[in-house]
Amino acid sequence: MTEVRIEKDSMGELEVPKNALYGAQTQRAINNFKISHTPMPEAFIRALIQIKSAAATVNVNLEGIDKATADAIKQACSTLLDDKNLMQHFPVDVFQTGSGTSTNMNANEVIANLASAQSNMQIHPNDHVNYGQSSNDVIPTCIHVSASLAIHHELKPALTHLGKIIDEKSASLSGYCKTGRTHLMDAMPIRMDQSMSAWSAQIRQQILHLNSIQPSIQSLVLGGTAVGTGINSHPQFAEQFSDILSKETGLSFVKAENFFAGIAAQDTAVSLSGLCKSTAVSFMKIANDLRWMNSGPLAGLGEIALPALQPGSSIMPGKVNPVIPEAVAMLSAQVIGNDAAITIGGQSGNFELNVMLPMIALNLLSSIELLSNGAISLADNAIRDFEVNQQNLEKPLHKNPILVTALNPIIGYAKAAEIAKKAYKENRPIIDVAAENTDISKEELTDLLDPVKLTKNE
Repeated sequence: MTEVRIEKDSMGELEVPKNALYGAQTQRAINNFKISHTPMPEAFIRALIQIKSAAATVNVNLEGIDKATADAIKQACSTLLDDKNLMQHFPVDVFQTGSGTSTNMNANEVIANLASAQSNMQIHPNDHVNYGQSSNDVIPTCIHVSASLAIHHELKPALTHLGKIIDEKSASLSGYCKTGRTHLMDAMPIRMDQSMSAWSAQIRQQILHLNSIQPSIQSLVLGGTAVGTGINSHPQFAEQFSDILSKETGLSFVKAENFFAGIAAQDTAVSLSGLCKSTAVSFMKIANDLRWMNSGPLAGLGEIALPALQPGSSIMPGKVNPVIPEAVAMLSAQVIGNDAAITIGGQSGNFELNVMLPMIALNLLSSIELLSNGAISLADNAIRDFEVNQQNLEKPLHKNPILVTALNPIIGYAKAAEIAKKAYKENRPIIDVAAENTDISKEELTDLLDPVKLTKNE
């Protein structure tokens, strides 16, 4: 039997594990929300603790709490952030009250109890740790702060790394020319570096989009309290809080222009999720290109060979599968699913409060983490070290009847189509069929139909 202690809140008394740092309101949430057994993400909890620490600094500056109390709160926050087992103190299920009040009170109770023990003072979770705040402005603020930190420290560096690896690999493959494909059918030739430049451009575009949303996601509503009016919060609290958090994190946070919108709606989180979704779509494109080019090795395209990372079958010896592109495709599907949930969550702003905040936080941070890890894996375990099968590139390239497109300005579309169909039917090199059916010399045709030259618009 677990030893217990008796805690008391505004609803009465209940048992709490003796050594738990949390208190009565957290225990009520544990008892009530036995749903997913999934706590809030650690990145969210860490951001929440940073918010409480910065709020304590502001509150002592504005004479809301005394310095000793603020110091005790900040010391407790520092201790928690250094705790490798931090999450043992934050067991509340994601699927809880839609405002995230249970998680906010979980943090308030843990910080207050630890601060009290460390300082030998009576630190109150509501009157001190939560001073000048409401769950209704704390949790939306935490969504923005945790997402901002994750984008800055994880997603953008990972995407930058992926783009760099693509560019480096692309530069090393500029000498390879392959059959282009549209509709999965043969098209005009393209160089490997040209094909891969599309991937790089997609990733760079996603980074630009993330940069564009930073001012919005780094806009904070703390100070709006319950409904956006700022009741029980000092008029200067919001601005000072953003300044202090900016100094402590190295990111530029600002006071939201409109507290009412930031508390009642989650439009910025929905927009950010949309950017995560579009990044997932880019990943899916790259992953599928890799899978197609790697297909075979005998009965597929076999244009490249991805690194062999593990056996691919429990029954077929020697089989090796494109496991990294497959994993990236799956995580991309999950991010797209997360976005659907966040979109519904964003619709759930009723009057002055959105009531799906914990779910939005979970899915948004999950998407950022999946994309960050996926970008590194795609770069380092698939793209960087794949090998090109030159023979498989060249074999179909010179026989490709689509090369006749280069003759359109000389012989016209109809004549070119006739030559292409004949080459297809007879399975002969296009240059031979063109030589027989036009007045163009074999030497000139060799120059006109050179696949590498056809990749250069000169």
